[in-house]
Amino acid sequence: MRADQRTFRAAAASLAVAAALAALAACGLGGSEEESVADKDSLVIGVKADQPALGVKRPDGTYEGFDVDVATYIAARLGVPASRITFRTTNSSVREKVLADGTVDLVVATYSITAKRKMMVTFAGPYYVAHQDTFVRADAPSIKNVRDLKDKRICEVTGSNSWRRVIEERKVAAKPVTVNTYGACMDALAAGRLDAVSTDDLILAGFAAGRSGRMINAPFTDEKYGVGLKKGDLKGCEVVNRAITAMYQDGTAQRLLNKWFGESGLKLNTSVPQFEGCT
Repeated sequence: MRADQRTFRAAAASLAVAAALAALAACGLGGSEEESVADKDSLVIGVKADQPALGVKRPDGTYEGFDVDVATYIAARLGVPASRITFRTTNSSVREKVLADGTVDLVVATYSITAKRKMMVTFAGPYYVAHQDTFVRADAPSIKNVRDLKDKRICEVTGSNSWRRVIEERKVAAKPVTVNTYGACMDALAAGRLDAVSTDDLILAGFAAGRSGRMINAPFTDEKYGVGLKKGDLKGCEVVNRAITAMYQDGTAQRLLNKWFGESGLKLNTSVPQFEGCT
């Protein structure tokens, strides 16, 4: 009986140790809990490389634009100086993937918050609410609003939802033409391979500078630009939201909007956007 008791007690002790280790891991003390962006001393941030005034990669490999400046401000509020930020080109088609696999810590790349994307990404913000509009060639006076895009060739950028808002949400029978980036869209429009480029007004305003064509000035959606974080990083989301609030309260948001879009003719919103909530 005594031998049996010793065996039973040894087994019980082993189970207790295993349970304690599991509890430590669940609490993050065992190292299984992933690090929040709020706890990092350096950040990799995904931005666009070909969107004038929003995210552009210069010949020297550095980046500039409104989104880049917003990302730099947010990082500073998280305690990460510009010297410890690595910007990485992040096209629309890979934004969810690079967040999920940890290639980037944040995405600040005209990333509209949608219900479908919220299933894969945790969004802070929005940090700005843009509006979808349409850019056409100067020789297309008949296109005055989204309804006039019926039977017209419009740009379908891989990973972007803008074309869906014309065809699926507004039920306009336009003809989508798949193109990789909005820069390529504008080139295709100029070459006559497209009839219109419909997307966020900030994106169009950046591309319109120095190009022949016109904005039809008939916005039809709200595009809530969010900061993408890895799904489940609620702590990071809350910290980023506080940074966005501070950016508007201290006047930085207004200064950056005027810096990049002050001469575009767009009506710019300089009040704190209503946040979606961290989920």
